[in-house]
Amino acid sequence: MNKEPMSQYGYEKLCAELKNLKEIERPNIVKEIDIARQHGDLKENAEYHAAKEKQLFIEARINDLSETLNNAQVIDPATLPHNKVSFGSTVKILNLENDKEFIYTIVGSVESNPANGLISFGSPIAKSLIGKMKGDEITIKLPGGESDFEILEIYYRKIEFTK
Repeated sequence: MNKEPMSQYGYEKLCAELKNLKEIERPNIVKEIDIARQHGDLKENAEYHAAKEKQLFIEARINDLSETLNNAQVIDPATLPHNKVSFGSTVKILNLENDKEFIYTIVGSVESNPANGLISFGSPIAKSLIGKMKGDEITIKLPGGESDFEILEIYYRKIEFTK
């Protein structure tokens, strides 16, 4: 599997979720299953089946998080040059068709929050921007079709994640 770039914040967030699943959620679901077992016939025991389904979900999430963390590449964007668009860059772009400006910060996929301008390095917009410089004109494929943009600024700004 490829390395998964992320900030220290993203790494710590995933570690906290994994710890919660292993130390709190997993033991709680085992107790729920034991209690549901005591209610009799397992074939018709909705509580038992719901608890087993939840257990499968928890185990799958633990596996996903473990794999992601094993492949994590923690990057401090403050240490990178931002003369070209890269991980952690904040980019101001201008839509050349309607003169609307957009500001995006490129983050790891686990940290993305497009509503707050945090886009995954793997998103179509980020892929179009990475490696480009101020003044470059690019075409980005969006759900509504292609649009042309100009890169107005590239800089580092401390990423403010919402908890």
